[in-house]
Amino acid sequence: MKALTKLLAAASVAACAMAGAPAAAQVEGRFATVDTSGAIIGTEALKNAYDLVNTTYKAQIDTAQAKRAELSELLKPFDTNGNGSLDESEVPAVQASSQLGDIQRIEGEIAGLSNQVTDARVYAVEQILAQYPAALDEVANQQQIQLVFPVASVQFGRREADITQQITTSLNTKIPSVSVVPPQGYRRSQQGTAVFQEIQQRLIAAQIRAQREAQAQQGNTEAPAGR
Repeated sequence: MKALTKLLAAASVAACAMAGAPAAAQVEGRFATVDTSGAIIGTEALKNAYDLVNTTYKAQIDTAQAKRAELSELLKPFDTNGNGSLDESEVPAVQASSQLGDIQRIEGEIAGLSNQVTDARVYAVEQILAQYPAALDEVANQQQIQLVFPVASVQFGRREADITQQITTSLNTKIPSVSVVPPQGYRRSQQGTAVFQEIQQRLIAAQIRAQREAQAQQGNTEAPAGR
């Protein structure tokens, strides 16, 4: 984990240093960009791990879903404007309700179940992330790359400069599978959590895009043909 932090930090420092360095002092050689989260998302290990989490923790996922439905029913009477959520003006009524204890209990149960599932996913990400520095070093050596920059920090870069797919290929070799059962006393790392959150955001965004595209395609199919 520390090695990855140092590699990414070094790339950022190098970019700043090069901006102010004279031409003769600048590093010569090939530069590249990489999408760290994208490289991890593309691995077989992560895809299989997410599928495995859904089966290994099915009881927790199903129970949490049932608890959310139960909580929704408890909160429905307090949703006076019927918008499907509690507004700030509606919260005091919940806090003064005799059902507050039940509501808090269910919320705690949902959080506990959800944390088990999240721990499993973050743990999977961390195992892949631990191999990332070695994969990056391998690809950089193979292609004689002198500096690698995070793709998000680069204003312009040609497609051939991106080595994300090569990193994914290397990771597939180095860590073909991961465990989704964290060890006793496991605590998520800050870096693993940050990468996991970015991965989640991207997966959700991709799912929303796919749903919209499917709806648009369905609408085009159902539209009557013009004369």
